[in-house]
Amino acid sequence: MSGEGAPTSEPVDGTGVRVTVVAGTWHTEIAEGLLAGALRSLEAMNATATVVRVPGSFELPVVAKAALDAGADAVVALGVIIRGGTPHFDFVSDAATSGLTRVALDTGKPVGFGVLTLDDEQQGLDRAGLPGSKEDKGDEAASAAVRTVITLRQLAAGAPGA
Repeated sequence: MSGEGAPTSEPVDGTGVRVTVVAGTWHTEIAEGLLAGALRSLEAMNATATVVRVPGSFELPVVAKAALDAGADAVVALGVIIRGGTPHFDFVSDAATSGLTRVALDTGKPVGFGVLTLDDEQQGLDRAGLPGSKEDKGDEAASAAVRTVITLRQLAAGAPGA
């Protein structure tokens, strides 16, 4: 399971952090689980969350960039891509991953990466934060985004050991 070796960390206060969750709509059950996990995490950290839906993972980068340009402190990008019998999986996975990386670097703002690239639906159900899931990748992506906002703020303020 990919969660092996995940770090443990202290709770974070995300009060004042504005996060836009950009969520794809393919593979509804998995996508909704990811979204619920991200929203639970953001609420627990006291961050302000807005949700924007996009058709699929290919659209995540452009909408993530627009959200950050419009004032969000971070984006949590959620999507589900399941391998099929054509190279489409490879193209969409690469476009989403490369595009979201570029958005983060171009804007200087965090993008929590919650895009699942899967061989089959069961792998997604195992990672979606649903009852019976082994992992909650929506929660992990949201936590990473807020933690990175806080780290960047500490670095900008010249805080040692940020």
